[in-house]
Amino acid sequence: MILFDVKCAKGHVFEAWFRDSNTADRQMGRRALACPTCGNTKTAKAPMAPRIGKKGGTAVAKTEATEMAAMSAKLRKELGELRTKVESNCDYVGEKFAEEARKIHYGETDPRGIYGETSKDEARALADEGVEFARIPWLPRHDS
Repeated sequence: MILFDVKCAKGHVFEAWFRDSNTADRQMGRRALACPTCGNTKTAKAPMAPRIGKKGGTAVAKTEATEMAAMSAKLRKELGELRTKVESNCDYVGEKFAEEARKIHYGETDPRGIYGETSKDEARALADEGVEFARIPWLPRHDS
């Protein structure tokens, strides 16, 4: 794996991991890589400083990749635990999340923990009305 700084046609610089330099060139040439800031697919490698190894020959990039993998695993574990806690302590209301959240907020039904799905527009409307809720990134289950 290799890390490159990538620059889009609008000047945004971001990092991207690739299998090798040729893979990076192919993806950028096919416009298969999009800028996370603006979505522009016209990208190219940006100038970047070389990675210098630490004492004892351990490369900085390898250490950073190991740290990122550990942080990612920890975050995945915590999100899984959060999902389990929500599912066991709250009522699933599915697509009626916004409707049920409003009923609870305006006192039309007893307060309780709920979870379900809603669109971005409905979530924005709930926030504008002062309805308290949180959006949680649900990870797919691996045990199904």
